[in-house]
Amino acid sequence: MLSEILAQTASLLQIGGPVVTVIAGLSVIALALVLVKVFEFLSCGIGTAKRAGDVIRLWQAGRPGDARQRMPTPKSAAEKAVAVTLQLLESRVPRQDIEERVSVEATGNLHHFSKGVRALEAIAQIAPLIGLFGTVLGMIEAFQALQSAGTNVDPSALAGGIWVALMTTAAGLGVAMPVSLVVTWLEGRLEAERVAVETLTSTLLMQLPATTEDAPQPLAGQKFAYAR
Repeated sequence: MLSEILAQTASLLQIGGPVVTVIAGLSVIALALVLVKVFEFLSCGIGTAKRAGDVIRLWQAGRPGDARQRMPTPKSAAEKAVAVTLQLLESRVPRQDIEERVSVEATGNLHHFSKGVRALEAIAQIAPLIGLFGTVLGMIEAFQALQSAGTNVDPSALAGGIWVALMTTAAGLGVAMPVSLVVTWLEGRLEAERVAVETLTSTLLMQLPATTEDAPQPLAGQKFAYAR
C-alpha cells in the first residue's frame, strides 16, 4: 500500500514538473510548522488562560501558597505575566514599574509564540500563485504544440496538456486552503492570549491604590503587539 502511494506521488511529481515539486516541498515545510505550532499552543495553553485565572482567584482569596502550587512553572504568556505581576506585588514595587515590566515581558513572550505563524501565512499566500504560474506555463506549452500541429490537431493530446497544466493550480490551492485555516486558528489563539494578559494583570493591579503622584494608565488600555 505504501509503495503504491509513493509510486503515485512520484508519478504526479514527474508529470507536474518542477512547479509541483516546489509546491510539494512547501507542503512538507507547512506540515512541519503546523505540527510544531499546534503542539506548542496546546501544551502551553495559549489562548485559554485557565490556570492563570485560577491563580488570581486563589490569590484574591488570601491563599498565596495555593496560588503558587497551582502554577509552579508558568508556560503561556498570560501565566508568565500573572506570575511576574504577583512577584512584583509581593515585593511592593510601584504600580507604574509593574506595568512597564509586565508590558515588556508580555511583548517578548507573545513574539516568541508568534514565531512560525508568519511563515505559514506566507506559504498560504504564495502556494496558489506558484500553482497559477505553473498553469500559465503549461497552457503556453499546450498552445505552442497546437500551433505546431497545424491542421493535424489531436484533441486528446491537447486535453492532456491542459489538465497537466491545471494540476499545478489544484496543488497550490490544496496546500493553501488548510494552511490558511490553521493560520486563522493560531492568530485567534494569539489574540485571545493578548487579551488575557491585559485583563488578568489589570485585575490584579486594580487593587492597588493610585496616588496623585503615581497615576499610570490602566494596563487594559495598553496593547501588547505580537509579531506576525
